[in-house]
Amino acid sequence: MLTRKQPMQNTSSDHLRAIAHRWIEEGWQKGDAGVVDELHDVNFVDHSPSGRTPNCEGFKQGIRELYAAFPDFHGIVGDLVVDAATGKVAIRWSATATHRGEFMGVTPTGRSITFRGIEIIRIENGCIVERWGEWDGIDVLQQLGTRMD
Repeated sequence: MLTRKQPMQNTSSDHLRAIAHRWIEEGWQKGDAGVVDELHDVNFVDHSPSGRTPNCEGFKQGIRELYAAFPDFHGIVGDLVVDAATGKVAIRWSATATHRGEFMGVTPTGRSITFRGIEIIRIENGCIVERWGEWDGIDVLQQLGTRMD
């Protein structure tokens, strides 16, 4: 069973921004899949699961797979926009990483690459309840030397 800190009812822009920054810093800058247990609701739905189960376990699997392929992955927030009325936070991000493990069928190349993407998370009662995310997978594959004919 997942355990988490007592959710806070605060839906201010600053509170939502703080949750989003912690999610990025711990999950995407440190590769800590455990942040899901603390920040995601037990009924979390990932609307962009990339073939994984669209729940907390699937999301943690995605973080682990990403860091297995790119152990030095480091995401940076470009823009973070909060809509306190809906509890949604939009995050435009970029990241750099070195390809050290298999990724999307591509064996390790040792190449340094750049990712770019956008995440939208919805926060309710202090927990992330939904996520929509998109990143440019074709660009990543091209940087890894995959031909896209």
